[in-house]
Order: sequence, then structure tokens, then C-alpha cells
Amino acid sequence: MPIIVNLDVMMAKRKISLNELSQRVDLTLSNLSILKTGKAKAIRFSTLHSICNALDCQPGDILEYVDDNKRTTNR
Repeated sequence: MPIIVNLDVMMAKRKISLNELSQRVDLTLSNLSILKTGKAKAIRFSTLHSICNALDCQPGDILEYVDDNKRTTNR
């Protein structure tokens, strides 16, 4: 998938656990874990807003676009 979720990277930079982030953004651990592992198919803007607010970051710090064609040719 060309969208990479770097939530775990931002959480590590901010030294925040999945449990703490879950409480701050009012999402279940399960849903947050799905997002963190990159298995989510979509994210609501309101959820993205809450996560960015809790982590004091920009959406681009969490979501990254990688062109599949470029990624496969660089291997």
C-alpha cells in the first residue's frame, strides 16, 4: 500500500504508550493498534485531528505516501 503509517515513530519520539494515547484520543486500544500497524483501510479526519493534537504533530508526521513503482525499483 502506498500510504505508510508512522504512528509508532511519533509515539516513540513523544515517549507515549499505546494505552496513554488511547485514553487521550478516546479510541479503543484495538482500533489504535490497527492504525499503528498499518492495517487500517481509512482514518477519519476527526481521529487524525485528535492524534495530531495529542502528539503535537502534523498529519504528515504520521502519514507518508510512497509510490509503489519507486519503492519496488529501489530494492
